[in-house]
Amino acid sequence: MSGAPDALAVVTQLRDLAADPMNRRAIVQDHGCLPGLILFLDHPNPQVVYSALLAIRYLAECRPNREKLRGELGMLLSLQNVVQKSTTPGETKLLASEIYELLQAAAGCEAAGSAPVSGRRKAQFFLGSSNKRAKTVILQIDGLDDPGRQSLCEEALLKIRGVISFTFQMAVKRCIVRIRSDLKAEALASAIAATEVMTAQQVVKAENGEEVLIRFPEGGSVVVEQNVDLPEYLPEEESPSQDPDKAVSRVGSGQEGSSWLGAAANFLSRSFYW
Repeated sequence: MSGAPDALAVVTQLRDLAADPMNRRAIVQDHGCLPGLILFLDHPNPQVVYSALLAIRYLAECRPNREKLRGELGMLLSLQNVVQKSTTPGETKLLASEIYELLQAAAGCEAAGSAPVSGRRKAQFFLGSSNKRAKTVILQIDGLDDPGRQSLCEEALLKIRGVISFTFQMAVKRCIVRIRSDLKAEALASAIAATEVMTAQQVVKAENGEEVLIRFPEGGSVVVEQNVDLPEYLPEEESPSQDPDKAVSRVGSGQEGSSWLGAAANFLSRSFYW
């Protein structure tokens, strides 16, 4: 893979980023991402168009985002063009139509009939988990007090095979980690404990909706599989949001401290036309 990511690589990562509800507000507030997604809707590669639609649909799951999405210059027109284009695959037309009507309903238009015309077969990938091969773990980290400790935690997590991405919420000393479904949360806690200055507990929701902290056994014997050579891209990417909650995803060895959204925006600004 070349040093500069192509359109499909960028829109795929942006789609996966949008699949995480915790990232959706940050994406919409970024100055480069929505205009870029609109441009992707006119891309000649059908996979790029479909991935861009998926990203927009994920963003629209967050109700406060819908008015912003609807008001973005060219959004509704581009969605209409996707639906009306004769070469657009049926599933892509279905998704574009669903998004269009959802955004129109957000403005109060057709409020009584906001269900999509093609509601007989709504896209099923929005039901349940966005990817059954991955899961999200929220860690409450005691000792996550400053940027130095954050860097230590980053290094520990990046060494674990099966970690896809993670986002820090320094104000509340938390880390949201996207991992493969076969990786245990104990492995994350073990790696963090190995720093000898931090410990982690898992945050889960009880049946009544309240958060509960789960402690991991001290001195547990969880085997942590280490990453030796980090690939340029993981097979399943999920890149979290940008600052103020610093995000790190494994996209090459020299970018651990950079914002992925900023990199995407730079790519989009350099590639206004294809």
